[in-house]
Amino acid sequence: MTPDGPDEPGGRGEGKRRGRRPSVGERLEAGELTREEATELAREAVLRILTAAPKSRVELSRSLARKGYPDDVVAPVLDRFDEVGLVDDAAYADMVVRTRHAERGLARRAIAVELRRRGIDDETAADALEQVEPDDERAAADALARKLVGRTRGLDRDVRVRRAVAALGRKGYGPGVAFDVVRSALAGEDDGPDDELGDLPYALGDE
Repeated sequence: MTPDGPDEPGGRGEGKRRGRRPSVGERLEAGELTREEATELAREAVLRILTAAPKSRVELSRSLARKGYPDDVVAPVLDRFDEVGLVDDAAYADMVVRTRHAERGLARRAIAVELRRRGIDDETAADALEQVEPDDERAAADALARKLVGRTRGLDRDVRVRRAVAALGRKGYGPGVAFDVVRSALAGEDDGPDDELGDLPYALGDE
């Protein structure tokens, strides 16, 4: 057997370890970078991330930590981005609430979970969620219910209800609201004009 296993000197495993590029933190600690150079690299990294998509401060901090940037370099950089308005958790939270509610029909509860996952603090999240009025949330649930039951025409009624309510639950709507809007959607369907395609089954997409 050739001595090229991961634990053998000169083997492939050691080559991989030796070939890994040192992180900024490691280069800073080894004296290969000055603190000013490390700070500039962190600043450039943040700009690249923000150019691709807006992020919260916590998301940026996590991303740079994964890249090996030390916190004592990252924190002052993010402080400066805060000062000039390029990192703004309140504006970011407002954007997340608007898009998730308008484009995906998510309820406040589901959006709150996403904001928390993205590192938005509870107070900022609560302020952003005030954009979604109870009437807006109910209207979104009604619209989703109509779409969901429309995709299961021809199936057993209990199956249609169960699938629609489950899909609404994944969107953050409670069981009471979900059952109510699904019943209303089915009642409206019964009261509507006959559709010659109404008895054909439709597969329920993943909502």
